[in-house]
Formats: sequence, structure tokens, C-alpha cells
Amino acid sequence: MKGYLSLVLAALLLAGCGPVQAGSQPPPSPSPGLEEINVTTSLPEPEPEPDPRQESIDTLLASMTAEEKVGQVFFARCPGENGAALAGEYHLGGYLLFRQDFQDKEKNWLTEEQLTQNIQAYQEAAAIPLLIGTDEEGGTVARASRNPNLFPEKCKSPQQLLKQGKDLAEDAREKNSALLGYGINVNLAPVCDVSTNPKSFIYDRTLGKDAAATAGYAASVVTAMRDCGVGSVLKHFPGYGDNADTHTGSAVDDRPLETFREEDFLPFQAGIQVGGGTTAVLVSHNTVTAMDPDRPASLSPAVYQILREELNFQGPALTDDLGMEAILQFAGENSPVVLALEAGCDMVLTGSFQEEIPKVLAALEDGTLTRERLDEAVSRVLGWKYDLGLLS
Repeated sequence: MKGYLSLVLAALLLAGCGPVQAGSQPPPSPSPGLEEINVTTSLPEPEPEPDPRQESIDTLLASMTAEEKVGQVFFARCPGENGAALAGEYHLGGYLLFRQDFQDKEKNWLTEEQLTQNIQAYQEAAAIPLLIGTDEEGGTVARASRNPNLFPEKCKSPQQLLKQGKDLAEDAREKNSALLGYGINVNLAPVCDVSTNPKSFIYDRTLGKDAAATAGYAASVVTAMRDCGVGSVLKHFPGYGDNADTHTGSAVDDRPLETFREEDFLPFQAGIQVGGGTTAVLVSHNTVTAMDPDRPASLSPAVYQILREELNFQGPALTDDLGMEAILQFAGENSPVVLALEAGCDMVLTGSFQEEIPKVLAALEDGTLTRERLDEAVSRVLGWKYDLGLLS
């Protein structure tokens, strides 16, 4: 019998069986695989990282009065007297310095110390730091470098530099570093217009080369200016071509839109790509019939739409000087500043800020100019100042 039981136990063990204890539960079923689990709950979206730039702009904008906002869209021609007091009173966005602003009342050239003291006085009077700009293209348009106390010689034009075999980017670095040292934080340059016709009005101010070469020039100069901490202004969008001088009258450009896309836009696109937030675009007073046959470019919604949508430019768009004859003829009794802001510009160049600011405030009050449009413009101006290190 004992041998029989041993054989049974051995058989059971070989069969993989064992005695079942009383009250024991059957083994649990295996867990389902991951592919069998149906997840119905999703994880919450992570909070976006705060953008200190946008927070600074939004906070400042929310604290500003209508008068302060309107003042910021004026890049005003610097007045001959009481510049500091007027900058504070009208909450101006910036001052543009011309040749006379580098001289005293007796037409003597200012010293470095006199110029920097004047600019410092303007800045101290402004609640929001000012853009201090000048046109220092070199050649026929040179403001600061005509002063021998500031520069050893008048800055040369791009064409002159090319003939002398000079490095245009290095020239831009030297020139703009000097400007910044005097307190000038914006240079209305480079000229991005494409011109190979020596008889055209704009030719002497351009590189004098084709669109590809001009695009390379624009990119190198804007990069140098960006690295110096000086704001660049690409001009004169959408491209001046061989048009007449808008200082003295209207100019009509009948070229097809495709010409602009294939040639004139290229230098602006190159400058925009490398400039980041340190660059602005200045819009000309030429009437470009392929874009808007009825309005000068600086007052045309269609032109600003092309700048925003086709060139994807998100920075501040400036007008050329609104005191030019082409604009005065078109505007008539209307405020050219209101027309420009309505069209989509963000900052106007004018010497008539004392007369024009009340008109903009009136347009804001009666709804001709919307508060949303004004806020958009001011936000871009403040963004430019932030990227130039003027706002904390």
C-alpha cells in the first residue's frame, strides 16, 4: 500500500498538480495587456511659458492714457527750442535729428558733450524712453557725420564705399557704434531701394546694383546695426524704383506687382529676416497703381496689408515725412497722420506734432480712429523700444 501511494504522488507531481487546500481561491486571471486598456482621460495642457517682452508691453500699455498712447506714435522732427519740455508734454515716441540739431543757434557745430547733454535732457523729460533717430545713410544724406566734432569725415555712400573696396558691414558697425555713443539709438538706414539707373532720383542713395546684390547689402548692414544695438529702418517700401521726388510732388509707379515681388521686395525681406525686433520699415509716398491706384503708399491699407501678409513683417511700419508735398497735395484739409494710422502705419514722421496730436485725439474720440488700431500701433512701437533695450 505504501508503495502504491508513492506511485500516485509521483504521478500527480509529474502532472503538475498539487493538493488543493480547503478554502483557497483560484489563481487570479492575468492582467490585460496595454493594448487592451482604453484610456479615456487626457492630461491637462501645460501652462504656456510667460513672455517677459509681451508682459512688459501689455503692462505698460494698460497703464497709459489716450494722450500718452497718441504721443508714442509720433517720431517727431526735433524742435529748435524747448525740445525737452515738449517731449514730456506731448509724450512723444521719439525725436528725429536733422542737420540743424547738430548745430547751435549761431550755426556752430555742437561738441560731443553738448550733443549728448541735449539728448540726455530729452530722455530725462520723457516718462517712456525716446527713440532718438537720424538719417545717416552716408553720401548725400548724412546728418551727424557732417559735424567734424563727431566724425573725422562725412560718411560715404554705399556706392562710394564699393569703389574704394571698403567693407560695408564694417563701415556700418563703426558708424552706428559712434551714433549710439552719442545717444542716437535709431539710424534711418539702410536704403533698400533697387536702382541701376544713374538718372533716377533715388540712385545716388542706393547700392546701385541689382536686387540680389542689394538684398545682400541690406542683410549685412542690418546685422551690423543689430549687433551694435542701433535700430535700423528699411526704406522706402515697397521700393522707390525710378520715380520722381515726392518731396516736391506726387509720384506714380505703374510697374506690375510681379516686378516688386521678384525684385523690389527682396532687400526688404532680407533685412526683415536678420533684423528681428530691432528693425522697422519706412513706407514711401509713391502711388503704386498695382497695389492701390488711389492713395500714396504711406496712406494705403493695401500696401500695409502686403507688408504684413506677404513679407510677414510684424514690427513697426513708419511713414516717410508727412510734410512732403506728395502728401500735402493728397490730404488737403484732412489730417495726414489720421489717414496714415487708419491705413495701418504705427509711427509717423512729422514736424507738426503740436498741431496733429489734437487731431488724432479728436479722431479717437469720434471713432474715426479706433482704439484697437491705436493700441496695435503703440504695442509695436513699445516692442521696438523693448528690443532696443530701452524698456526693462
